[in-house]
Amino acid sequence: MHIIEDYTREAGVRNLERRIGDLMRYRAKQVVVGEEFDKKITKEELRKVLGVPMHHDEDEVKHTIPGVATGLAWTQVGGEILSIEVSLSRGGGHLSLTGNLGEVMKESATIAFEFIKAHASQLNINPDVFDAWNVHVHIPEGATPKDGPSAGITMLTALTSAFTQRKVKGLLAMTGEITLRGRVLPVGGVKEKILAAKRNGVTDLILSIDNEHDIKDIKEDYISGLNFHYVENMMQVLDLALEKEQDKNDLDYNKYLNNLHPEVIGFKVK
Repeated sequence: MHIIEDYTREAGVRNLERRIGDLMRYRAKQVVVGEEFDKKITKEELRKVLGVPMHHDEDEVKHTIPGVATGLAWTQVGGEILSIEVSLSRGGGHLSLTGNLGEVMKESATIAFEFIKAHASQLNINPDVFDAWNVHVHIPEGATPKDGPSAGITMLTALTSAFTQRKVKGLLAMTGEITLRGRVLPVGGVKEKILAAKRNGVTDLILSIDNEHDIKDIKEDYISGLNFHYVENMMQVLDLALEKEQDKNDLDYNKYLNNLHPEVIGFKVK
């Protein structure tokens, strides 16, 4: 399992066979030279023979700070988790997107941003923040191209988390396309995405209600231990994904904006 997960994620098994061959030759040499060894290959020996792991399971699903959410992506070698990070900085309200994103994914970020602006009062966000702060959306591993609409609800959640300073609940991941009207649409590659979620310790998944039939077609062994939450609209996503309370170490834009506009009613300041 360590070889598969850390060294050889691929569509076939050619590299897996090669890595196992490397280990067998390592053991054969020990036999020839008369070196003592245990039959079981340890993690330390695995690293000694195969080198530093090429792949790493992310631990971003813990969501220790606001503005970070975990999505699920389909790739040619199976499912992967997709960490989306959002930061705010004082400026003129510009939206920046980095991380080698394709056009469809950029459009998802724009749709999510515009939805938040249109529903600022429902989300308890001061509208003035959109003109006084720049928004930076980043997806790590910039060397890997990323595209597709399935990160829509993850973009929405990360952006709302940053603006409200409410952290995303831990061990939660999501996948779903969004529309300007606030709908959540189904996506493909659900089985692969679920396997990626389990591999990374996720316990709760948010999906479009139209993906529910995909879950029923998956063997129970694959989905045991996972809680599925099916949604129809983007507000339901935010209700499920975000903690109720603001983070204690939130940004200072609340007080900053309140000093500029003390007459704003209903804008909460700690």
